[in-house]
Amino acid sequence: MSGARLVPVAAAAWSAAALVTLTPALAGGVAMVAWLCVGAFLLAMRGRGRGTWQRHAGMAVVGLALVAAATVSSHVALAQPQRENVLELSVSGGRAVTLEVIVVGKVERRTDGSAAFDALATRVDVGENSKAVWAEVTVRLDPEWLPGASDIDAGAVVVVHGTARHADPGDRAVLNVRASQGAEVLNPPTGIFAATAHLRRTLVASARELPGSGAELIPGLAVGDTALVGADLDADMKASSLSHLTAVSGANCALVVGIAFAVTAALGGGRVLRVMAGASTLVGFILLVTPEPSVVRAGMMASIALLALLCGRPGAGLATLALAVTVLLMLDPWLATSLGFALSAAATGALLVLARPLASGLGRWMPRPLALTIAVPLSAQLACGPLLVLIEPSVPVYGVVANILAAPAAPVATVLGLAACLTPWAPWLRDGLVALTWLPASWIAGTAHTAAGLPGGTLGWVEGWGGAALLCVVGGVIVLAVTVHGDRGRARAARSLAHATLAILVGVMVGTASLGSVAGAWTVPRDWQLLMCDVGQGDAILMRSADEVALIDTGPTDVALDACLTRAGVTRIDVLVLTHFDLDHVGGADAVVGRVDTVIHGPANPEGEDTLQRLRNAGAETVAVQAGASGALGDGTWRILWPRASAATRAGNDASVVVEVTTPDLGDVLLLGDLSESPQCAIRATGALLPRYAIVKVAHHGSADQCVELYEATRPALALIPVGTENTYGHPRQEILDVLDAIGARTVRSDESGVVAVSAHEGELRLWREHP
Repeated sequence: MSGARLVPVAAAAWSAAALVTLTPALAGGVAMVAWLCVGAFLLAMRGRGRGTWQRHAGMAVVGLALVAAATVSSHVALAQPQRENVLELSVSGGRAVTLEVIVVGKVERRTDGSAAFDALATRVDVGENSKAVWAEVTVRLDPEWLPGASDIDAGAVVVVHGTARHADPGDRAVLNVRASQGAEVLNPPTGIFAATAHLRRTLVASARELPGSGAELIPGLAVGDTALVGADLDADMKASSLSHLTAVSGANCALVVGIAFAVTAALGGGRVLRVMAGASTLVGFILLVTPEPSVVRAGMMASIALLALLCGRPGAGLATLALAVTVLLMLDPWLATSLGFALSAAATGALLVLARPLASGLGRWMPRPLALTIAVPLSAQLACGPLLVLIEPSVPVYGVVANILAAPAAPVATVLGLAACLTPWAPWLRDGLVALTWLPASWIAGTAHTAAGLPGGTLGWVEGWGGAALLCVVGGVIVLAVTVHGDRGRARAARSLAHATLAILVGVMVGTASLGSVAGAWTVPRDWQLLMCDVGQGDAILMRSADEVALIDTGPTDVALDACLTRAGVTRIDVLVLTHFDLDHVGGADAVVGRVDTVIHGPANPEGEDTLQRLRNAGAETVAVQAGASGALGDGTWRILWPRASAATRAGNDASVVVEVTTPDLGDVLLLGDLSESPQCAIRATGALLPRYAIVKVAHHGSADQCVELYEATRPALALIPVGTENTYGHPRQEILDVLDAIGARTVRSDESGVVAVSAHEGELRLWREHP
């Protein structure tokens, strides 16, 4: 059976896994129907005589697809009772919970700025109710705890105190836990887990002693540990499409297995011994780096390839990928909704299917080696781009060039870094190898910084599934334009159509980019006095009085904020308010570094201090504020209502700076940061609120954790909710929308309206929305 014929089997397994994990109530019924179909299929095939499977390979594919779908559905149906055991717990409303968990992955920074690890929960306490469970959870920590969390690693038993919420359908984790009240290590990792954790920690410690961004990349390139990667480098790696180099995947597995093969062959080992050495090395490597989805996929592919080699039948790459995907989904159906797994499979499939035709097409215009060099990263970017825009609606313009430049350094850094990781018994050798690794790692970091800093480094894109579909069309047109050749009528017509379509798409993209840059100011009312940027799931609000401008928070990315500032015609920020230091409120700060006069902020965590230092280094004055602080903005004033001096100073949502801005035209505006219900009610109890506000920025993107009495007391005419399209939190929640409707406020959301501008004329508010 050819490799391509196994693709429908993998597709069936993936489709069934997505269906039953997103709607687990259907899992039992789908499994039963699928097994009945398998039985009926076998009975039908039995009567066709001997040799039927050989004569009708397509029928074999149908049978395997049915078996794969049935197995996946059965897995979810059998696992659901244990998951329901956890879902029955009443954990909503911010109730305090305590969990005892077994850590199954290393602590890593997530895109929202928090640190997190995956774990298996064995006990959950909610109030007086204690329940024994066995379910996967995701635990998030405050990043400032990371230096003291060295014992939180795979294999450790940890007690977590905090709050929890039920995970979204399709997630492997049943609960998302926030360790807001700490985490206690009962038992640190033991055995092999202790050994691998020690190896990673010594590598990180050695790399930390070296300067520059190259040192930050060393553990990531070697073993996928991104603990040292700072926010700036992380953003530049993503903007230059190089972040995959610190996510251990197929290339790393191929390197370690290849080295094991070569060493065994050099020692005279035969095929069986070489395969055994490769398999043993692969298992050890997976344990060392911890089994992330991309690592598991790569490990499974390598295992299947090794088995085929042992049997003397090396399979085609596409067949190996399809079989690996199918087996993995049978073992873990929740991989079907894992973006990391999808990216890994898409990149591998693109290299197998697209790289050669693209190289052949490009070879008509350039030397063959150069064409192949370009085709490899181009095929991967074409396949992964539509998935990546679902996270960040932008396309890295220089991604292919950056990958070409980084390609020679990546394997060198990986091999040297891995060698350093495996030599903790000889510190002089380890440190020497780390120093050597620093050279190619610094080249990669420099490439990322340069590519991200070039003009037009990222191209804004359409959000959501529409943007993904559009990028698929662009990719398909590029493939046709490059690969179709010949002078026959059909080939010439297809090529002409592809070139014409590509020209139209490029024109549309350039026009869209212009609207987000030089021509953007033409599309926004010139007399705006308040402007809510559309930065996705995050806050960024501009206010203007006379000739002075205030920016309240910066959104999650500098790309989105810079586009908004350009459209608004803002080049200088007089007052920057950083309400708190979660990524969705400060992630875009780099867009205003060097453009800010004064920064006012609340309690800062270590990442927040880094952000403040960058702003100070560029000439900004930073001022920590508490309730009672005030100042001027043009013809208006600002006043801080929260946090109080007597309140807890731990950085986070409930220490958000709440600022009231009063201008002659707009009147009184209240911006509530990400406060939860308790501090909101505390503000109301202080008596500091005015009798009424013209505009209120709703707290925490419209979460359900709100103080209804505060909104009833402020009675805003206009309620603004900055929120991302199709965000995974369900924001804004219907509960707060009902409250706002009941008090007569007009509610405007950035996910529906895009950029929102507010001005005042003759005592009346005028509202402009990008998407009416």
